[in-house]
Amino acid sequence: MAIAFTVPSLIKERKYPFIVTLSVLLICFSILLFTNTTPYPLFLYYSSLTSPHPSYPTTPSLPILPSQNDTSVFRWTLCKGSVAFDYIPCLDNFKAIKALKSRRHMEHRERHCPDPTPRCLVPLPTGYRIPLPWPKSRDMIWYDNVPHPKLVEYKKDQNWVRKSGDYLVFPGGGTQFKEGVTNYIEFIEKTLPAIKWGSQVRVILDVGCGVASFGGYLLDRNVITMSFAPKDEHEAQIQFALERGIPATLSVIGTQRLTFPDNAYDLIHCARCRVHWDADGGKPLLELNRIIRPGGFFVWSATPVYRDDERDQNIWKAVTALTKSMCWKVVAKTVDSSGIGLVIYQKPVSPSCYKKRKENNLPLCEQKDWKNSSWYVPLSSCVSLLPVDGMGNLMSWPMPWPERLSSKPPSLTNESGAEEMFYEDTKRWSALVSDVYLKDLAINWSSVRNVMDMNARYGGFAAALIDLPAWVMNVIPINVPDTLSVIFDRGLIGIYHDWCESFNTYPRTYDLVHSSFLFRDHSQRCDAVDVVIEMDRILRPGGYVLIQDTMEMIKKLSPILQSLNWSLTLYDDQFLVGKKGFWRQTVGETKL
Repeated sequence: MAIAFTVPSLIKERKYPFIVTLSVLLICFSILLFTNTTPYPLFLYYSSLTSPHPSYPTTPSLPILPSQNDTSVFRWTLCKGSVAFDYIPCLDNFKAIKALKSRRHMEHRERHCPDPTPRCLVPLPTGYRIPLPWPKSRDMIWYDNVPHPKLVEYKKDQNWVRKSGDYLVFPGGGTQFKEGVTNYIEFIEKTLPAIKWGSQVRVILDVGCGVASFGGYLLDRNVITMSFAPKDEHEAQIQFALERGIPATLSVIGTQRLTFPDNAYDLIHCARCRVHWDADGGKPLLELNRIIRPGGFFVWSATPVYRDDERDQNIWKAVTALTKSMCWKVVAKTVDSSGIGLVIYQKPVSPSCYKKRKENNLPLCEQKDWKNSSWYVPLSSCVSLLPVDGMGNLMSWPMPWPERLSSKPPSLTNESGAEEMFYEDTKRWSALVSDVYLKDLAINWSSVRNVMDMNARYGGFAAALIDLPAWVMNVIPINVPDTLSVIFDRGLIGIYHDWCESFNTYPRTYDLVHSSFLFRDHSQRCDAVDVVIEMDRILRPGGYVLIQDTMEMIKKLSPILQSLNWSLTLYDDQFLVGKKGFWRQTVGETKL
């Protein structure tokens, strides 16, 4: 006998409740499945942490649907133009550069950000592949990843870089490194034994760094170097450095301060860096004085140090007058066996010399000018004051490395609770990285070399990664409390930045970009889409973003990232891991 089943009769008679429930679920699932037109499902999945941690409780595996789930609203186009593959929005704004009234002080190499920020995707160079792993990458990289032969030809006689088959090879030479960079590094320390690489001197700045071999080889001695150079006719030198896995950034000493705090570096190095230190009343050298810590060193290896022709000697006399006015002391001057010479200056540790200077010397900066403000700030024409703590005492040199990483930073504020907050922050990041980041997240840490922390605070994340073969660019956003001096005191490197603008780096230069509540703190200042596009520009294919933020913010970010065809995984309602693939939009292009 045939029996007719209807949903109303089943409900009325309360028969087969499991059939009713199953039918409703199947109908809902079918509607959701066939109305989703995006290239990838819009589900994010919670992945249970593999082991419970008291501070970071695990979450059951449950699917969620982001509140803003229509990725079709994002229509991406490729950047177009002669620099499309290497596009840096704030340095490649040709319209603004063309309109400059002067280029006398390197204004055309400074930041000129477009408004609005372009939302095009940077294309991949033909043949691009996953970079070689560290430490192999220090000595050789894929040519197709940075296909720029100009520097190879321009510097072929100086042994900077040469092409060998599919690779660019870096022999460790340079303009001033005729006997190799290793011998040059040893020559500096032998000239002045007080420079104890990796102990007394930990954090240095290499001005006009070339392909950054100096900083790359110092890593073996526990020295972290911020290498920098402008984006100029030395084609892609900073791109070479970052592709090699060596810390570097694009910058120039032009009309504005470098984006570092006062009294940051233990040592600054210049080997034929093509900076006119005595220009514009000595402003470039005064800028170095600002960012060298008291007792720190300036190593200058250039022709005015050891050549006798009229031009070089005029420069030497001008620099000598400037350094004397700044109370710098010559602590060594010599020439090596290859004929290359250098001079080492030391910044004073006491203000007593300033009081003995003649009246026509450079003026001291006013007390009100002594602050860590260096974002779009003009260069100063005065000598920076030596730093003092809250009690008026001159600040001391940090502890030797590696003790300085975990000891109290000299520049830490004396406000009540500051020291406890610093140590608690260090402890929290140590636990989070060891118990969660390194164990439970979908990140292959063996492939991670170049790391950026977009909201670094005290540098706790970088300190927790110190035993990995990775380095961290610690970024302090301009709208948060200034803690960058603390980061340098700890023996780490960092920089100021406004995330409402593009960062001074080439595309595809970082393996992991870390953001801890940056989007929450910037929600009233920047459009999240623009920040995500910048993260996509910076990140290498195969690289990761690790975002810790509120669930509300993660739901806003997930469809943007998914529209870029990133794979996403969410942990514990606060950690979003995204992995960038090789996908690039192929239809439509946008002019730069």
